[in-house]
Amino acid sequence: MSQTYPGECFCGSVKIEVTGQPAAMGYCHCRSCRSWSGGPVNAFSLWEPSAVKVTAGEEYVATFAKTEMSERKYCSKCGGHLMANHPPLKLVDVFAATIPTLQFEPGVHVNYAETVLRMKDGLPKLKDFPAEFGGSGEAIGE
Repeated sequence: MSQTYPGECFCGSVKIEVTGQPAAMGYCHCRSCRSWSGGPVNAFSLWEPSAVKVTAGEEYVATFAKTEMSERKYCSKCGGHLMANHPPLKLVDVFAATIPTLQFEPGVHVNYAETVLRMKDGLPKLKDFPAEFGGSGEAIGE
């Protein structure tokens, strides 16, 4: 039986759930994620689209797409961030803060060349994205 993790926007109008285990978890340091999240780094969990479900408040889910890489989803009532669909990757990033009962176990830092917050945690630091996601796959130092 698969584990289900509930989540919601800031005001609670939009409720989501993810089922199973994420394909990957880590930190993104790109300028877009930093700007969108309002923080120096974004904690991500990547899921197959079939594992992500809006269970309430779908009428409040709004989308903003600055690039073809990310369709960022948020609550139109409170502005609370929910997830980002990544069509080229065929994965959905459900922000770790959105699903608080998921035990966040990061495995990688992506776009570390753009970081504004150095993190010395022993995890791999990739210059951009893994090669299988169209990046160079190049690791850089902490």
